[in-house]
Amino acid sequence: MTSIDAEPVKPGNDSVIMRTDLFDFELPASSIALRPASPRDSAQMLTVQPDGALADRVVADLPLMLRPGDQLVVNDTKVIAAQLKGRRIGRETEPKIDATLIKRLDGSRWQALAKPAKKLSPGDVIRFGNEGKVCLLGHLDAQVEHKGDDGEVTLSFSFHGPTLDSAIADLGSPPLPPYIASKRAPDERDEADYQTMFAANEGAVAAPTAGLHFTEALEAALRARGIGIHRITLHVGAGTFLPVKAEDTAGHKMHSEWGTISRETADALNAARAAGGRIVAVGTTSLRLLESAAAEDGTIGPFADETAIFITPGYRFRAVDILMTNFHLPRSTLFMLVSAFSGLDTMKRAYAHAIAGGYRFYSYGDACLLFRAPDKLGRELIPA
Repeated sequence: MTSIDAEPVKPGNDSVIMRTDLFDFELPASSIALRPASPRDSAQMLTVQPDGALADRVVADLPLMLRPGDQLVVNDTKVIAAQLKGRRIGRETEPKIDATLIKRLDGSRWQALAKPAKKLSPGDVIRFGNEGKVCLLGHLDAQVEHKGDDGEVTLSFSFHGPTLDSAIADLGSPPLPPYIASKRAPDERDEADYQTMFAANEGAVAAPTAGLHFTEALEAALRARGIGIHRITLHVGAGTFLPVKAEDTAGHKMHSEWGTISRETADALNAARAAGGRIVAVGTTSLRLLESAAAEDGTIGPFADETAIFITPGYRFRAVDILMTNFHLPRSTLFMLVSAFSGLDTMKRAYAHAIAGGYRFYSYGDACLLFRAPDKLGRELIPA
């Protein structure tokens, strides 16, 4: 068993402070998926029961793993073409600049990650696109308003509102995660592969990857079994790509993301749970939003706000009973979240099983279905 050095955080937080290296593991490069499974629901799915028992399934088996009355919650955010390539202009040299949009601030301003950020200063102008490309005047200019830490900059674009959105869509490309983009260039296939079938509301710069496994056939099978499907929106930010650099979990700051849950959806989920149905979060993004909107007794309320919830072992889950998710990076906030859900030792054993069994990891990889572990702190769980 892994030894965990931890101390409680302030009362009411539930989480415990833990060393980041406890969430490390070795992953062979050959385990990283560069393309999704085809068809999408043919991906492998490792099930993890509350007692830690493991079973190898495929995503198409999902209806068999759930009960009539259970409720799936999916994230319907849509990934924008957030990866922009350009050059700094107006000075003696014009170095190439890559920018990944991570958060809209208003109609003309975005927070972005720039590379190489050391080439930029406040007041600089970046010109994205190439002359002759179809985008109004052939390019898109943005001024650097502010430069922060870790490559973050605030960009003020020369266009506004729908015109800016159109220019970004024309000039940008899908912002594939670094572990894929470093091995191959994005292509036309990614424009479809990196969107879920539920994608409707533009605003994400990373896909809610658990939703990538769904097909129309799988949705029909779930509904035929009496399982509800509900949509919520969390615009996933590029913070999901960033490693935890702090020595312990207390030193990590989560990036905030905008999310919404309608009154109608909240009421439907609460009614289903009162009738004995379980809440199944499709992806960590759906789980984080549901937990952000949940009261102490597990009641889910309507939500329209930013959330920066950081879930680590010791957290008491209030809203979600089952989690479907992909396999995550070592030392990541997402591996910390699944370790909170099913137990750190259980998840390390599950990941070792997946690596040995040839499961495919990360955004285009396979899935796991986690059934919530008993509360390690002895609190009474909401009945599942």
